[in-house]
Amino acid sequence: MEPVRVVLAGAYGHGWWHLSNVRRLTEAGLVELAGVCDVRPVDDLPEGAEFSGDLVELIGRTGAEVTILCTPIHTHTELAEKALRAGSHVLLEKPPAATYADYLRIAAVAGETGLACQVGFQSLGSEAVPAIRRMVAEGMIGRVTGIGAAGAWERPYSYYGRVPWAGRREVDGVPVGDGVLTNPLAHATATALAVSGAGVENVEVELYRANAIEADDTSCVRVRMDDGTVVTVAVSLCADRRHEPYLIVHGERGRIRLTYTEDRVEFAGTSVVHPRTDLLENLVAHIRDGADLLVPLERTAGFMRVMEAVRLAPEPLAIPDVFQEVGDERRVLPRIAEVTAASAERLALYSELRVPWSGRRPGAERPSSGCDRPETARPGPVPGLVANEREPVLTAHELGPVPVDRERGPVLMAYGREVAEYVVAPELPPTSSPRPYLHPVRTLGGTTVTEVAPGDHPHHLGVSVAISDLGGGNFWGGRTYVRDAGPSWLGDHGTQRHLAFSWRDPSGFGESLAWEGPDGVETAREARSVRAVELGGCWALDVSFTLTNLTGGPLLVRSSATKGRAGAGYGGFFWRAPGSAGDRRVFTADAEGEDAVHGSTAPWLAMTSADWTLVFVQRDDPWFVRVVEYPGAGPALAWDTPLLVEHTLQRRVVTVVADGRLSPRDAAALVTEVAW
Repeated sequence: MEPVRVVLAGAYGHGWWHLSNVRRLTEAGLVELAGVCDVRPVDDLPEGAEFSGDLVELIGRTGAEVTILCTPIHTHTELAEKALRAGSHVLLEKPPAATYADYLRIAAVAGETGLACQVGFQSLGSEAVPAIRRMVAEGMIGRVTGIGAAGAWERPYSYYGRVPWAGRREVDGVPVGDGVLTNPLAHATATALAVSGAGVENVEVELYRANAIEADDTSCVRVRMDDGTVVTVAVSLCADRRHEPYLIVHGERGRIRLTYTEDRVEFAGTSVVHPRTDLLENLVAHIRDGADLLVPLERTAGFMRVMEAVRLAPEPLAIPDVFQEVGDERRVLPRIAEVTAASAERLALYSELRVPWSGRRPGAERPSSGCDRPETARPGPVPGLVANEREPVLTAHELGPVPVDRERGPVLMAYGREVAEYVVAPELPPTSSPRPYLHPVRTLGGTTVTEVAPGDHPHHLGVSVAISDLGGGNFWGGRTYVRDAGPSWLGDHGTQRHLAFSWRDPSGFGESLAWEGPDGVETAREARSVRAVELGGCWALDVSFTLTNLTGGPLLVRSSATKGRAGAGYGGFFWRAPGSAGDRRVFTADAEGEDAVHGSTAPWLAMTSADWTLVFVQRDDPWFVRVVEYPGAGPALAWDTPLLVEHTLQRRVVTVVADGRLSPRDAAALVTEVAW
């Protein structure tokens, strides 16, 4: 069977994920990238892929059967119509359109042409959604009394400056709708509506903004479905860190929780991670074999009803600075994750929780109105929210259970402060070699000292264990170095899969992980220990791991350096620090500067900026370090010679995390406090 020819419209931003996914499916023989359409040139396209700024011309010239549309929201309608009329099926990024009328226009053209239009709500490709619907149908929680969704992410100021339409309701009079409810956390609404399965009858909307933007960054909706079910969604982009979004299906005899970014369903003490089908792969199966589409355009009608209600709602209410933590890089609404959790628990809007920045005053009306509050909602004041204070804004015993804190990945504590969060099952493209990682990691003063998926190296993931070549599998991410050919896409990416925690306490955890190659076969099993250790005036991250060879034969660890790329010995424990940190320096006890310490075997190495210092301590391997191009460091398992693992490989790295810039003398003094 010939692969389906695909063109991608919009290669930048989220488009890089689609390019990676197309490469994966190309290697599987399912698709072929015929071309890319963008307003800017695109480098490093695969051989044979054409480029054009004219989508219709590109489809006609390449004979593309599928067009992936990953362009600004307000361009979806015109480009989807053009692609369909040019004879191409469409995979349309969410949200489908900026207005309900535009959505109907796309639907009409799809119906007229008889071509498929699949919408990129990836969470609806998960088997978790039908699994929950079966559980409800079988009466496992009794009558459903409501569905509450919550999500709280962080976004810097730069997020709203990355493109002209970011954070806008309109551009030159054309609706855009780039708010938290309708774009970054749109999956929360779409997934909750899909679990309900009923039609939308009425929508209440409350829109707020902490940032100086047109659209909403902190908002909530309550939707009454035509079967009487009530769905609430409370989301924000002003959290102190990323909190995985989730929804709760409330029943008369129990409840089901879905963390949709992880496809994890929890019920009555059980936890099951369900498989997910890639939506492009499903579209190809629909074209070739007649498989049912998982997210056909018509399945998103309810979401578009909500999006239209958001579009027609009054402008977002500005949240006064007095209720925020206004930083140099972003704005934070203290404990907003718990506010969203309270909404999901009580099926209540922010104003009903009497959050002070919601504008709620005794006797005042809600910012928007629609259906009456359902009996299942338990609105009332949320204690602890007061102006001019930086203390926690909610108290857990008054709020009741807050599932978002109970179920998130391990959080490391030092001196009573949260200093690191472990992301167990991140949603990443295969080309990033998906693996657990620590982010954010912070100093005791609250400065973040890690970075995830930066533009220069999207596969750099905070603090993680990553190997560029383990038994022929790429567990580092990005391209694989090939001798005499250079960095190449080989489809050889592996995955580290969390299996279980052996222990957990406030200081850390023990974990077992499976290292699975590109064929899904387990190459190695890892036992990992991560612990936060309190030191005088700072703290240290103590990471150790034991990798056991499961191949039945010799297992080689190789780096790009062992294949001919001088100095590229990276692989093992690796710490990616923030690229935004200025005046970066690196030194050991007897050398300073990247050139001097790169490849050295000093027992410790320090990296500093104006705001923080990291002191890495280990005794086994040469140091791989970068500070000029980007800040990153770690021991190199295979610096210039392959490392043979016959049975097990053991390593330990302790990293001191301190505020401010430390001198070599101060760094050396801290090293003496590290227990080895």
